[in-house]
Amino acid sequence: MVKRVRLDPIAQVSEIATNSNLLSVLLQEDLNVLKECGGRGLCATCHVYVKEGMESLSGLTKREQRTLEVITTCKPNSRLACQARVLGEGVVVELPAGMYVNAFKDIEALVGRRAEQPLLHPVTGITLVQEGKLITRSVLESVKGLDFDIQQMLAQSSQEF
Repeated sequence: MVKRVRLDPIAQVSEIATNSNLLSVLLQEDLNVLKECGGRGLCATCHVYVKEGMESLSGLTKREQRTLEVITTCKPNSRLACQARVLGEGVVVELPAGMYVNAFKDIEALVGRRAEQPLLHPVTGITLVQEGKLITRSVLESVKGLDFDIQQMLAQSSQEF
């Protein structure tokens, strides 16, 4: 059977097969989701907020709970899109505000501009630069250690589980 999921704030309604995950909805709508761990619930790059219909989704797994615990922008209605399967109707999902960056060079290219939205660390979700703040060379110095090997971090994370 097909279920409908509404994506906010774009008010897009998408149809997916019952028991498909929310990530498939996001990808179906060509939304830019990093999904660095390939949908294994380890990286938190597909973190979303469920505005309505939490009871229409599969329950949280221990892995998902552990991953959500390290996200600074986590709320009681947070889910990982790769882990939340749609079982019923009435699901409304909101993507967190923010732009994910993968490396120091992604921020370096923005020097001299104001952040149009918060710049977030791709794994931890920590705000690197707040919305409206000027991205300066001193901001670059504070995040200079951002470069990392995402595959190595994911391998370490999966060993902890």
